[in-house]
Order: sequence, then C-alpha cells, then structure tokens
Amino acid sequence: MARLKQLWSSFLVLAVVVIGARAVPITYLESAVAKGAVCLDGSAPAYHFDKGSGSGANNWIVHMEGGGWCTDIATCVQRKSTMKGSSKLMNKDFGFSGILGGKQSTNPDFYNWNRIKVRYCDGSSFTGDIEAVDPTNKLFFRGARVWRAVIDDLMAKGMSNAQNAILSGCSAGALAAILHCDQFKSILPKTAKVKCVSDAGYFIHGKDITGGSYIQSYYAKVVATHGSAKSLPASCTSSMKPELCFFPQYVAQTLQTPLFVINAAFDSWQIKNVLAPTSVDKSKAWKTCKLDLKKCTAAQLQTVQGYRDQVLAALAPVRSDTTNGLFLDSCHAHCQGGSAATWSGDGGPTVANTKMAKAVGDWFFERSTFQNIDCSSLNCNPTCPAVSTED
Repeated sequence: MARLKQLWSSFLVLAVVVIGARAVPITYLESAVAKGAVCLDGSAPAYHFDKGSGSGANNWIVHMEGGGWCTDIATCVQRKSTMKGSSKLMNKDFGFSGILGGKQSTNPDFYNWNRIKVRYCDGSSFTGDIEAVDPTNKLFFRGARVWRAVIDDLMAKGMSNAQNAILSGCSAGALAAILHCDQFKSILPKTAKVKCVSDAGYFIHGKDITGGSYIQSYYAKVVATHGSAKSLPASCTSSMKPELCFFPQYVAQTLQTPLFVINAAFDSWQIKNVLAPTSVDKSKAWKTCKLDLKKCTAAQLQTVQGYRDQVLAALAPVRSDTTNGLFLDSCHAHCQGGSAATWSGDGGPTVANTKMAKAVGDWFFERSTFQNIDCSSLNCNPTCPAVSTED
C-alpha cells in the first residue's frame, strides 16, 4: 500500500511537470540531523526551493505540505514507512504551481518570489518535540524541531533580508502555518511585511453526527503522542487545554499576525472526519453519503448544511479583525490553491466575482481588504471545481 501511494505521488508530480509547472529538486537538510530535527524514521528533513528573482528576490513564501496526522505508536509506525514519515521515500522533484507557481500569468503577485515547499514527514503539523526515542519502535517525534531547522536554514540562505514573507500551507500544513504564524513573524526582520495563508487548514472544533466532538479526542491523541503542548502558541495554551490549541478558532483569538483563510464551507475532509467520522457512525449510515454527497438522504444533507453554520461560528475571530482575509466558498473540496487552474484559472471557484489568487494578492499588498463568504447552500456556486485533496 505504501509503495502504491509512493508511485501515485510520483505520477501526480510527473503530471504537474508535464502540463508546464516547474520541477523543483529536493534539498535534504542533513545538518539538521545532529540537532535532532528529523522525520519520524530519523531521516533528514527536506524541502524544495525555487529561488526568487528581480523584484521578488527579497520576498519569500514558505509553504508547508499537508497529509494528515498520526495519533499513536501504531499509526506513526505505519506512517514512517511512507513519504509522509521518511525523506528517504519522497519524490526527488516537485512541480510548483498555484500559490507556488513560477509563471506571472497564473501567479502574478508571487511568481518571482523565493518559493519553498517544506515536506511533511512528522505527522504532527510540525509541532512534536520528544527527546526520548523508544528503541522498540525507533520513532522520532520532532516536528517542531524540523520546522525551526528549515526556517533557520532559509534565514541563512537569504530570508534574513526578507522584505515580504508569507507562511502558508495546505491541510495539515495550513494548520501548521496558523500554529507557527506568530513565531514566523518574530524570526523575520522587524522591517518585513509578514502574513500567513491557510488553505484548507481551518479545522473546526465541530460537533459530529452524535453531538459529540470526535475531532477533539483525535487531536488530544496527536498532542499527547508527539509531545506537542510546548510547541503550541503560549497565548492559547496559557488559558486552554493543549488539544484545544490545535484548533485555529482558538489560536486566532490571540493571533497577532494577519491571517488569510481559504476554505470550503463544506470541506470534504472535515465532512468525512469531523462531522461523520467512521468511529462514531456505528450503523454506517454515512459511509456512502460522506464520500459522495449526491448519495445523501434529505436529512443527511440538512446535517451537512448545518455544518456550514458551525464553520461560520468558528470563523468569528478571523472575521472580527479587518487585517485578516477570508475566502470561504461553498464547494465540497479540500486544498484549492495548489494548481494554476484552481488558484487563478477557470478550474477554480470565485467568491464575490474574485479568484483566490487575486483575493490573496490584494489582501497581502493591501490594495484592498477581502473577507467574503459564498452563497449559503451546497452546490450553489457554479464555479466550484471537483474535490481537490492533498494527502
């Protein structure tokens, strides 16, 4: 299965390259190993770096890869034998497109910036930090160290002279962008304009179909397994349980750095794993519905619609600050800024007659504010693309 996933990933990367995205080679950060900043299996962290030029030479976008989490020893052991747990298994080249794209026509505001894709190999949204390594499973829980080692390396390669900088990510990587947002700003020069962008990382503290919150217990396991508590924002953990500080809605309450949230109101990952996780769906009534909303009953669709209300409530701290941005579409999708087609082209959604590339660019450069919420019902927006995931 792991081999199949690796081959599929390589095929996706090849496909991106074939359609015109620039293939960017991998950089292994071997110097980080001595600091204990390593993937789950002990291998070196890795990233892909496309150097900026011209007016973008001193501008930086650091984008963190997504790919879920591992919650206990068993799932982390399984993960370490995949490219999400070991840099030894990662594809050597990555096609940059969407928010990382190098073409002015499809990424006009950021195409000539220094663009970095940080590979995800720790399973904790770059928050883990446990010194001890159990000799029986040989797992390294060092995600927070990986993040810092990569940032320090980029600082040495010129990011210390940054004029503009963005910390971004997709899914679990977008959550990492939120969790590390203020820290990122504190590391960058005081004169730099620094902001953060989350694409499908605004995972909510939502109620599931039983009225409970499975996702809270899930995140509690992640935090406990990886020793994440000390790496989460202190402005949140000083007043809340650590696992609650894995939820952006609580971190955003005290976040000092401007944040732009790109999210689907009917996020496909959240519908499957926050609203209707398999472990609480004892009768399997949601098994087919959550994978294909066309197969849902009228009552189930009403529940899905109600999830949007939970999302809107959770976004209150983002919406209350005018320095933040919001692009909330009514699509059934996940991670929408990764390709040129969805980021700025005809394959992606518009909200308030605006593509997400323009919305983020206008917000970052303060040409205009952008906090817009799409029409309210599922499938009400004809520009919604097919489900898009990064896992």
